[in-house]
Amino acid sequence: MTKRVRAKYKIDRRMGENIWGRPKSPVNLRAYGPGQHGQQRRGKLSDFGLQMRAKQKLKGYYGNITEKQFKKIFKEAERIKGDTSENIIGLLERRLDSVIYRAKFVPTVFSARQFINHGHVKVNGKRVNIPSYLLKTGDLIELKEKSRSLEIVLRGIESTERDIPDYIECDQKKLTAKITRIPKLTEVPYPVQMEPNLVVEFYSRN
Repeated sequence: MTKRVRAKYKIDRRMGENIWGRPKSPVNLRAYGPGQHGQQRRGKLSDFGLQMRAKQKLKGYYGNITEKQFKKIFKEAERIKGDTSENIIGLLERRLDSVIYRAKFVPTVFSARQFINHGHVKVNGKRVNIPSYLLKTGDLIELKEKSRSLEIVLRGIESTERDIPDYIECDQKKLTAKITRIPKLTEVPYPVQMEPNLVVEFYSRN
């Protein structure tokens, strides 16, 4: 088992939820950690604990991005006009790794990050190897021609675990995608409930 796969399983176990909705998640069999202390009852979380958990879950869902990056997203969401919690979701969904994952060009958000790092993706005709690259609506994402027949791409396209959301325009023959609009929280196909309002509360008090 690779370190990346173990990391996914660790996040699911820590949250006690199958946050990506994957059939192989360990919490499908048991929603607690391994070992003799795995089934110990968890105490009721404080308000701070709930806020922290909401932050960890949202941060984990997008490939367990760093705390520094996540706080930067919050600061940017605060600066943008409108509801800060909705802005957080909009910024996360505009990340290049998120759109590559949503378009089903790769099986997981973790593999999306690695795929982009290895230089397989172009935006508006130029190679981009930064997973956190922030897309604008209408930007054209495409895979390099030599990358289109990679096994990871074929596995992503053939996956039946999830559907492509309405705000992503995708051509799976040409392997191109665009984000057509910034989605609202209710439009994003999270398998579990996300609470960006608690993330706002967390950072507002810290």
